[in-house]
Amino acid sequence: MMIEPLIKQHFPNAKTGAEITETYLNFISGEYGSEMDKILFATSLCCDDINVSTDFRRVLTRPFTLGGLGGLPYAGITGLVAFAHHVPDGGDAFIFYGPHIGITDEGVLGEMRRPGQQHLTNSCGALVLALERLNSSKPVLPEQYELDAQQLMLERSLAPLKEAGSHEIQIKDAVNFTYYNVRTRLLRLIKASRSEFKCRRIFLLGGIIINTSPECHDYVDIRDFEVLDPQKIEDPELVSILASKAFKAL
Repeated sequence: MMIEPLIKQHFPNAKTGAEITETYLNFISGEYGSEMDKILFATSLCCDDINVSTDFRRVLTRPFTLGGLGGLPYAGITGLVAFAHHVPDGGDAFIFYGPHIGITDEGVLGEMRRPGQQHLTNSCGALVLALERLNSSKPVLPEQYELDAQQLMLERSLAPLKEAGSHEIQIKDAVNFTYYNVRTRLLRLIKASRSEFKCRRIFLLGGIIINTSPECHDYVDIRDFEVLDPQKIEDPELVSILASKAFKAL
């Protein structure tokens, strides 16, 4: 099954999860001398069970979970400060973040066939639900604020898309906008808690995970990669090093 050409139509720079893992771990160990057993790994990804596309979890043990529905960093400042305090002595912090989107064998976005199932389900399901409510202007019931807080926060984060026009929001637009939201919030949290990091570096890798059928590899469309010195963080609007000479020479 040739899923890659279908993925490339929507995400031309996407690579398999295995490629992403090898490329970036080799880069941070070779270029920065980081020791894998002294890196504390964190994710700000959607809590969907399908998001195991990369091998980061196998190489970098005991991941710290910052994200929830849609990948937004719901753990907040408290969670990020706890993560900062857990980094091994003399080690580094590594955070992988972003939303996810499914693709069918026919190239339809927003759906996928999951392991052990023959029927299609939504991916990201939380984003699809958010779009359904936003596109229909369906009101939120008061009790949902307590029982479904993450979903409501995700929907609120997408509100600017609806306010920008009267057209129906598409899943790819929502995923791209959610990536921006995850990244922006994560950078704000890092800036707010920067004094708590005693490590040498914070590696930030952001992208969109593309979920495929079980017979295929999942892909990741990397959007940003930064290496931060916690003691020199002043502005959360950082510049990605994807275009640097060292990275291009990989």
